[in-house]
Amino acid sequence: MGMQRKQLRIAAVMVVVIAGTQAKAQTVFATDHKNDAEVRVFVAEYQHDADLVVYKTKYKADAEGNKGLWYFSEYKNDAKKTIFFTPYKTDASLIIYFTEHPGDAGWKHKGKEYLMY
Repeated sequence: MGMQRKQLRIAAVMVVVIAGTQAKAQTVFATDHKNDAEVRVFVAEYQHDADLVVYKTKYKADAEGNKGLWYFSEYKNDAKKTIFFTPYKTDASLIIYFTEHPGDAGWKHKGKEYLMY
């Protein structure tokens, strides 16, 4: 019985850690320096060219999971990911399109989801 309780505690801790990481996953900080960024991002003119359709939220609490709902932090240490907006598509590791509708946000090319975890 003791071993089973220990396993349940470990599982509970893992759930809390994973949930906490994912809840912060779309809080981003945009840096002005390419070398400081974890992800280089190009903004597409058309939605069909994007890997990810992004909706900018007004509140940090709305930017949950890895679903394209981004909250832009003013401080690097508050963000899960540091990004750099590149003017060159060929220099980008992720191509995004900004939408005005939260329901449109999401991954178009799921093979790149790992970039924002």
